[in-house]
Amino acid sequence: MKTAILFAGQGSQKAGMGRDIYEAYPAFAQAVNRAAELVDFDLKTLMFDGPETLLSQTEFTQPALAAFAAGVTAVLKENNIRADYMAGLSLGEYSALHAAGVFDRDTLIRTTAFRGRSMQKCGQGLDTKMTAIIGLEPGTVEKICEEASYEALCSVEVSNYNAKGQIVVSGLREAVEIAEIKAKEAGAKRCMPLNVSSAFHTCFMEKASQELKEYFRTVRFGEMQTPVVFNVSGRPMDETEDIPALLELQVKTGVRMMQTIEFLKQAGVERIIEVGPGKTLSGFVRRTVSGIKTYSIDSKADLDKVIGIFGR
Repeated sequence: MKTAILFAGQGSQKAGMGRDIYEAYPAFAQAVNRAAELVDFDLKTLMFDGPETLLSQTEFTQPALAAFAAGVTAVLKENNIRADYMAGLSLGEYSALHAAGVFDRDTLIRTTAFRGRSMQKCGQGLDTKMTAIIGLEPGTVEKICEEASYEALCSVEVSNYNAKGQIVVSGLREAVEIAEIKAKEAGAKRCMPLNVSSAFHTCFMEKASQELKEYFRTVRFGEMQTPVVFNVSGRPMDETEDIPALLELQVKTGVRMMQTIEFLKQAGVERIIEVGPGKTLSGFVRRTVSGIKTYSIDSKADLDKVIGIFGR
């Protein structure tokens, strides 16, 4: 029976995340303690006590979620829990690469801290907006973005193909609001604005992409031990691709989580472990395919359950 592990992305963070796991599992605590040594803010206090307004700032969110993921990964490995595939939503792709052996723990934390700072800088001074459009097909939303960009004389793009019937668009506020109107006219059930600081996974992240390209020259990429399904394609990489280039592209183009889930289904995956916080990715799986059982790790009780089922 094939298993995949999916790692949550930005937006899943919450004050208190990982506190009960930290108190119960030394391997998790060790990973979080080490992450706290590598950043220039009080990571543990922010994770466990908040405030959420600060935790939700991109430069802090990214290394904090990476620390949570690294801790859970350490516990899973300690209990001999392996997967046939790894994947993650946006930021979560970096944790997937850590779990797959490409990044060691220190590299994961340092790289996500750099990425968070770079992405936050890209959004400064721009009046942007991200909205989840519910109930339309991807092609319809893509056409709406083209039309709205033309009318507004500024850009709105698909930034996340989350699941069947849930597509996120991002860009300058004027263009996004025109896209919302057009989506409702096209039959969208809802348009839900998202509480994020910038238009992630669009052309507005070009500078972050270039900064990552330079940063990756200093990073050691290890051998991938488990296939990772990449955001930019919704499939594992082929022999013509390399990981740095995929990550440079990822930050400025749409995340194909729906296509990733469909690939996993076609590859014979029957069980998915979501490394949280939250249960967002499990919801995406259920919206997109049938026949895959999901298990979320958001708390100590969740982790206990997964170890009981998957541990050997």
